[in-house]
Amino acid sequence: MTGVDEAVNLLAADPSASYLAGGTTQLDLMKDGVLGPERLVDITRLPLRGVTRDADGLHIGALTTMEELAADPVVAGELPVVREALLLGASAQLRNMATIGGNLLQRARCRYFRDPTVPDCNKREPGSGCAAVRNTARMHAILGVSERCIALHASDLAVALVALDAVVRLHGTSGSRSVPLTQFYREAGTSPDVENVLLHGELITGVTIPPLPAEAATGYLKVRDRASYEFALASAAVVLVMRDDVIAQARVGLGGIGSKPWRSLEAEQVLTGAAASGEIFREAAAAAVQGAWTVPGTAFKVELAQRTLVRALRNVSGGAR
Repeated sequence: MTGVDEAVNLLAADPSASYLAGGTTQLDLMKDGVLGPERLVDITRLPLRGVTRDADGLHIGALTTMEELAADPVVAGELPVVREALLLGASAQLRNMATIGGNLLQRARCRYFRDPTVPDCNKREPGSGCAAVRNTARMHAILGVSERCIALHASDLAVALVALDAVVRLHGTSGSRSVPLTQFYREAGTSPDVENVLLHGELITGVTIPPLPAEAATGYLKVRDRASYEFALASAAVVLVMRDDVIAQARVGLGGIGSKPWRSLEAEQVLTGAAASGEIFREAAAAAVQGAWTVPGTAFKVELAQRTLVRALRNVSGGAR
C-alpha cells in the first residue's frame, strides 16, 4: 500500500478492517482476543514520514518514529517538552518502531479492557459495566471519568502536544480536515467505547505544532513507580512565557490522571497574569484537579497530581518558591 487515498478507500469500504502501523498496539490486542478485524491495511509504506518547518509551525508526518522526532534539531533545541516526553515514554527499541500517529492512537492500558475474560467493560462491551470501579485501579484516571469507565490514556507525547496547541491532520473519503488535539479525544466517562473523533476509514496523516513565542520555556515531568519505562502515575507538560517574575502566558497538560490527554484551562487561568510563586503554583494545581472522580485505588492521585504540577511549574519558571 503506497497511496493515502488508496488506503483510505480500501478501509472505508470494509467495516471490519483496521489500519496497521507502529504504536497502536493493534497486534497486542488481537493476540489477547480483544480486537478481531477481518482485514488489516498496512500503511507503513505511505509517504507520511518526516519533519518539516515553515511559518505555520513544525509539521510531523504520522509515520515519523518517536526516535526520529526526538532527534530532530528543532525539537531538541526549541521544544524540550516534546523531546522529554518522547524519551521518557519508551525505550530506544520501541522509539525506533513506534510512530507518532500510532502513539496518539494507542488504546487504553486498562487491565480489564485488555482481558476478554472480564465481562464488564464498557469500553469493550458498551452497557456491561466497569470492573475497574470495583477492583484494583491504581493505574487509572480521575479526570474525565465516571462510574461508566475510569480507563487512563497512556501517551506521554500527547500530553506535551495538547500543551503546545498541536493540531492533528486527518484524511478520509470526504477529504482532509484538521482538528485541535484538545478536541480529538473523547472522555471515557461519557462514551467509553468511542475514544476519538476519527470516522471509519479516516487516517491520521500528521501533526502540526504551531510556533511558540521566542521567550517560551517548556518542560515535562513524569512521576512513576520505578525509574524505567513505566506508565505515568502523574505527569505534567508546562509551557510558560515569563515577563520578569510575571507569568504572561501559561499552558498546562496533565497525564497519568485523565481519560484523555488533559489540558487544564483552570490551572492556566490561575497562572496567567500572576507573579510566579509557590503559592500561585499550588493554587493552580488545586484548580487542575477540581471535579476529580476517584475510587479507593485512585484517590492518592489527587494529591500526587498537584505535587507533580507544582514541581513542573517550579522547574520551568526557574525555581520560584
